[in-house]
Amino acid sequence: MKTADEVYKILKKNDVCVCDTTLRDGEQAAEIVFSNVEKYRIAQLLDEAGVQQIEAGIPAMGADEKRAVKHIAHMKLNASILGWNRANMDDVNTSLDCDVDSVAISMSSSDIHIEHKLKKSRTWVLEQIEQCVSYAKSHGLYVSCNAEDASRADMDFLIKFAKTAKNAGADRLRYCDTIGREDPFTCAERVGKIIKEVGIEVEMHTHNDFGMATANSMAGIKAGARFLSTTVLGIGERAGNTPLEEAVMACKHIFNKNTGIDPLKLRPLGKFVSVAANREIYVSKPFFGANCFAHEAGIHADGIIKDAKNYEPYDPSEVGLERRIVIGKHSGRNTIITDLSHRGITLSDKEAIDLLERVRKAAVKLHRCISSDELYAMYKDMLAGEDPFDD
Repeated sequence: MKTADEVYKILKKNDVCVCDTTLRDGEQAAEIVFSNVEKYRIAQLLDEAGVQQIEAGIPAMGADEKRAVKHIAHMKLNASILGWNRANMDDVNTSLDCDVDSVAISMSSSDIHIEHKLKKSRTWVLEQIEQCVSYAKSHGLYVSCNAEDASRADMDFLIKFAKTAKNAGADRLRYCDTIGREDPFTCAERVGKIIKEVGIEVEMHTHNDFGMATANSMAGIKAGARFLSTTVLGIGERAGNTPLEEAVMACKHIFNKNTGIDPLKLRPLGKFVSVAANREIYVSKPFFGANCFAHEAGIHADGIIKDAKNYEPYDPSEVGLERRIVIGKHSGRNTIITDLSHRGITLSDKEAIDLLERVRKAAVKLHRCISSDELYAMYKDMLAGEDPFDD
């Protein structure tokens, strides 16, 4: 178990600190269950990638969950290990039993939740926060106080919620867009106000129900939040969470913020989680998908052949991907000219035009792209006056 000073040192290293919750909120996705051995490997891969804090699970669930959290806490990882808790003392005690160095203490902040889920009052909510955060701090833990459903909370009450957490000793506030209904513009305004009026560090925990999880997380970072809650591949409740890989690369390339995470470590991590979660990585998945650097359209392929910067936002080698020029229905002449030049073949303009027509016809007939070897065979057929795709 790390001391509070050691945790602070870990979490202060970079412009943006990532607390990954793949093992908690990620596994809460319907039909995902990680074995404990898989959890240990995911924790190890997260740590090797440079993730600063790992939300290892919910100790209060007991049995295998508690065993896994305690095991991860004793794996001697570089990352801080955090246990998730409701705002009650018994939950905090189960986290203490697991020897974690940090806890998340979660409490509803919206009137919708307070009245219809908890069936309590705002006063009761603040009392629970004060009691549980103070208790956790008295045991030397780093504390994230989670404002559940913050995006639907009354702003004045949310400020009071955050001030109560801070005065009780909370180290940060987790701004939770629990049902993914936030928008980046409102999000930035609300997070900025919390930081200005309360003076507490803020963590962005956003869901993807409207496809804006990453955008909302980045809006929070723009407004001054320094912590990001992520999951690998964005797995999580319903439509999922902010994907770790998207958050890391957006911070680096768009916001010029250092996360301390090695992009080259992300794809092996993603592949392992994909298998463990039985969730296929779709071909267009940012930073992971096979089509991220696949170019077929003639104008794009021509631009890439001339200079990759024309149509690529970052170098594929940064995340372990490779560039592909695809030959197909939408290809242009430069694609087939360049491909055949690698075989020492120089096409005349007429040959290029005629061969391109054959390529497009073949792609439509086959419902797919054409391999380089197939292109070479088609070139030879053309020279011989043959066309197997001629109606």
